[in-house]
Amino acid sequence: MSIEAKLLHLQSIQNLIAPYRYLYSADLEATCDEVGESESSRTLAVLPDQMETIEIGLVVIDLETLEVVDEFQRFVRPQINPVLTDFCRELTSIQQADVDNASTYVEVGQELGAFIARYPDAAWASWGDYDARQLVRDPGLAACPSLLSGLQHFNVRKWHKGLYDDQPKSLKLTVESLGLVWQGTYHRGIDDARNVASIVKEMLG
Repeated sequence: MSIEAKLLHLQSIQNLIAPYRYLYSADLEATCDEVGESESSRTLAVLPDQMETIEIGLVVIDLETLEVVDEFQRFVRPQINPVLTDFCRELTSIQQADVDNASTYVEVGQELGAFIARYPDAAWASWGDYDARQLVRDPGLAACPSLLSGLQHFNVRKWHKGLYDDQPKSLKLTVESLGLVWQGTYHRGIDDARNVASIVKEMLG
């Protein structure tokens, strides 16, 4: 990619975020299941359209300074499939006790609403579109408003592809390809949110 093309793409990203003071880097983990190759065929314990958020991690980036100024993390107690599958626990490192002792989606939504009220004029971003799709799914399952309802969403994975002319990679590989230090545990909401924030800061800095 030419320097001119890169600068143009960077300018387009900056134009998109110009109306906002803050950018929330967010990541969700959800109930899930997968039939392993070593298993005999069985029915999925969690169907794709029944995946419920079990963790939200959110990092607040001040777009004027490109500094992380705050964080929010909560586990969420699932209602439809309250028992986590082995696959889900191994993928996310979230344990049954974490969600058993957690607040409901409604309660976490109220806490998050009070938290982000301190950082108005904001949009939110995630790695890919999965998190945005999950936030569309959640309200129907929990019978309540979505987390981050009404806020503009940006796909950082698309930003990265446009800026580096790079085929999409996993979040962890992208962090490492940029020469950044991976933080925390992969597929944990708060850690993934921190790493997405690192990518955003690297691209915009």
